Amino acid sequence: MAKSRKVIITCAVTGAIHTPSMSPHLPITPQQIADAALGAAEAGAAVVHLHARNPKDGRPDQTPEAFLPFVKVIKQASNVVINLTTGGAPTMLVEERVRPAATLKPEVASLNMGTMNFGLYPMIPRYKGKFKYDWEEPYLEGSKKGMFKNTFADIEYILTTCAKNNTRFEIECYDIGHLYTLRHFLDRGLVKPPLFIQSVFGILGGIGAHAEDVMQMRRTADRLFGDQYHWSVLGAGANQMRVAAMAASMGGNVRVGLEDSLWIGPGKLAESNAQQVTTVRKIIEGIGLEIASPDEAREILSLKGGDKVAF
Repeated sequence: MAKSRKVIITCAVTGAIHTPSMSPHLPITPQQIADAALGAAEAGAAVVHLHARNPKDGRPDQTPEAFLPFVKVIKQASNVVINLTTGGAPTMLVEERVRPAATLKPEVASLNMGTMNFGLYPMIPRYKGKFKYDWEEPYLEGSKKGMFKNTFADIEYILTTCAKNNTRFEIECYDIGHLYTLRHFLDRGLVKPPLFIQSVFGILGGIGAHAEDVMQMRRTADRLFGDQYHWSVLGAGANQMRVAAMAASMGGNVRVGLEDSLWIGPGKLAESNAQQVTTVRKIIEGIGLEIASPDEAREILSLKGGDKVAF
C-alpha cells in the first residue's frame, strides 16, 4: 500500500489585519492567544503562526516582551511548532518587526517577499457596528495611502539578523514576482532549501484567489524551485477553505486561522481558530490525505527542534 503524503496545517491565530471590533472571538490577550494556539494544535495544526497584541485595546504589538507570556505557555503545554511573525503590521519599521524572531530564536519565522499595496480599508463599510477603539478605523483607512514595505534591503536585514539562530522561514509570497525575488535570495545563498513557501491569495494589492491564480503560483514555484521547496497556501477571507481544498489536492500544505479569515461560512463568524483547523482537516482527510504531526512537520521542513529556541 502506498504511503500517504502528510499535509502540514499552519494556524495563524490573530495577526495584525483584523481589529477587535470585527469579531468577539479574535484573540487579544496573551491568555487568549495561548488558548487559541493550543486549541488549534489540539485540533490538528502542526504549526502556529503568532502575532502579539496590546491586551488593553488589541492593537498590534511587536515587542518581544509582548510575545513571551504566550510563547512560554504554548511551549510548555504543547509540542506544536511555534512560528513568529517578522511582518508585524504594515505600519511598523523592519527593525521593530524583526525583534521577536531575533530575540526569541523560534524554529520558524515569517518573511514577506515584497513591498506591496495592502488594502484593508474595504473592511470598514463591511463592518456595520461602531468600532470599540479609536485606533481601529484610522488603521484600516490608512492602508489606502500606505503600503507594506519589504524592500530588498529589508528582506536581507531580516535574513542576516536571524542567520545565526537556525530559524527557518515561512516565506510569504503575495504575487508571482515575489517568487522571483525569493529565487534571487536563494541564488545569493541567503536562504537555504528546503524552502517553505506560503502563497497568499486574495489580499487587495496581491494576486487574486481564482483557481488560475493558484495554479499559476504552483507552476511558477515548481519551475523556479523544483524539489527544493514545500508549498503551502492561505486564502484571505471567504477564499480560505476553497483555496485550501485546491492546494491540498495539488500536493500542497494549508494555512487557516483568524488572522486570514474571521469566518467559518457565509455570514457566520468562526468561534475559534480550532474550528477552522477542524474544518480544513476534514477537507484534507476527506480526499484521502493525512495531516502531519508537529514532529513530522519538523522533519519535512528540516527544523532545528523546539529545544533550541530562546524561550
